[in-house]
Amino acid sequence: MSGPRPTEDGLIARYFGPLAGPGADGLSDDAATLTPSAGHDLVLTADAVVAGVHFFADDPPASIARKALGVNCSDLAAKGAAPRGVLLTLALADDWTEEWLAGFAAGLAAGLTDFGIPLLGGDTVRSGGPASIGVTAIGEVPSGTMVRRMTAQVGDRLCVSGTIGDAALGLTLRRGPMPPWGRAIGTPARAALIDRYWHPRPRLALAPVLRAQARAAMDVSDGFAGDLAKMLKGGHRSAEIVLADLPLSRAAARAVAADPTVMTTILTGGDDYEILCAVAPERLDACLADAEVAGIPLSVVGTVTHGAEPPGFRAAEGGLLRFPAGSFSHF
Repeated sequence: MSGPRPTEDGLIARYFGPLAGPGADGLSDDAATLTPSAGHDLVLTADAVVAGVHFFADDPPASIARKALGVNCSDLAAKGAAPRGVLLTLALADDWTEEWLAGFAAGLAAGLTDFGIPLLGGDTVRSGGPASIGVTAIGEVPSGTMVRRMTAQVGDRLCVSGTIGDAALGLTLRRGPMPPWGRAIGTPARAALIDRYWHPRPRLALAPVLRAQARAAMDVSDGFAGDLAKMLKGGHRSAEIVLADLPLSRAAARAVAADPTVMTTILTGGDDYEILCAVAPERLDACLADAEVAGIPLSVVGTVTHGAEPPGFRAAEGGLLRFPAGSFSHF
């Protein structure tokens, strides 16, 4: 594309107005309206992704958009919430192009459709630095039913959706140089891991299961070990995880087979965007069955225990591993 850049209003009208949902007036006003369903509470969450921190500046723009949207929808899923709308703040780097913006808008449109959530509004600005995308996601739950993070009890069984560690391994491959295990697993497996890094899969279909069956839940975004520790912080609670029960993809399992030290990256790396939940023992069978029906099986990986130490990870030979700093931190 060539010619002068469009104005902010022109950008909004061309790329984002067509994506606007009900109540947003085609993004022609300064605000939108949203009425929660009768007998429901709104659930609000906000996350930003920044070039050089959460994504590479040369990542595909469609993937960047989908990631920005997906990480917020993942938070809604963990709270048991159905998505209702998003607000987007797009801060463009000085060297943005219309080709980049068109790709971003296409990825955003695909994500909005796949996740069943409309665009309600936002802002488009120049960042004066790296590109930054902020999303505020709005969902709803029947009143009083939002699933909290820190309400697990000793004896609860710990479950996780999907597979753990793929995105962290994908980031390692994306960052380079190629590790020996990366060469060993082959091209298709490398592509699968990088895809998990680029494209989070918010487990929205689990939301009603969590509301009905889980005692506590959160999404795994900053590393499984560290996020589990966050869930259990305070209340003299810890956990024991059976490493052999941790769900690994075929690609991740091949990486571990090639280099067992990769397991540390799997446990402490971020960007999984899977659901970690605590379930009372008497509700476990129903929870697992409901998750199967929802199409997103859960794996039972451990138990909440009494204690103040970081969660322990039981290896096959019987040793117990602990990770005092087991998650990503911005600061």
